[in-house]
Amino acid sequence: MPKLKLPRKSTHIDMTAMCDVAFLLLSFFMLATKFKPDEPVVVVTPSSISKTILPDNDIMLITVDTKGRVFFSIDNKNMRKSLIEDMNTYKNLGLNDAEKYKFAIGASIGVPFKQLKSYLDADETQRAEFDKNAVGVPTDTSVNMESNELAAWIRTARNNNPKLRVCIKADGGATYPSVQRIITTLAGWKIFKFNLITNLKATPAGTAAFEAEKATAKAE
Repeated sequence: MPKLKLPRKSTHIDMTAMCDVAFLLLSFFMLATKFKPDEPVVVVTPSSISKTILPDNDIMLITVDTKGRVFFSIDNKNMRKSLIEDMNTYKNLGLNDAEKYKFAIGASIGVPFKQLKSYLDADETQRAEFDKNAVGVPTDTSVNMESNELAAWIRTARNNNPKLRVCIKADGGATYPSVQRIITTLAGWKIFKFNLITNLKATPAGTAAFEAEKATAKAE
C-alpha cells in the first residue's frame, strides 16, 4: 500500500503585524510615561543584610543627607494636593494655586515653612540652586515644639492617609543625633513602625544569619 506524503508547508511567519504592534506600544509608553522628579539631594545609604522589600505605594519618605538636612516627601500626587491644601490652611502659608500645583508634582521638600512660598514660586532652575543651600525641614526632640516642623508634616500627612508607611533614607555619613530626632518625632505621634532604607550586601560567613540562610536553602 503506497504511503501518503503530506504536503510541505512553509515555516515563514509574517512578522509585519507584530512589529507594528511593538512600535505602537513603544510609542504609547514613551508618550504616556511620567518620570519621577529628581530628588533635591543624593544620599548613599549604608549596607545591610536585610532582604525586606519596600512597599510600592503609600510611602512617606524622610531623607537625611550627610549634613543632617532633612527632606520630606510622600509618593502620591493626589495626596500631595490634599496635604498642601491642609498645610496651607494650618500654617497660613498664603500659597496660590500655581504654587500648590508645583508642590503636588514636585519631589522632596527641604525648606522651613517661612521659605516654602518663595521656594515654590521659583522656577525649576532656581529651585535646584536653592536646594544646594537649603537648611532642610527643621526638627526637634518634641512634637509639641513649634521648631519641630517635621512633626507638622508627619501629622498632617497621616491625617490625610493613616495607611502611610514611613521610610527613613539616611546617608551613611549622617550623624546619629540627626536620625534620632526623626525617630523621636515619630514616637511622639505614636509611630513605632518604620523602615530604614539600606543597600543589600551579602550575609557574612559564620554568622547566625548566614547559617540560617544555609539551612533554609538546604531545606528547599
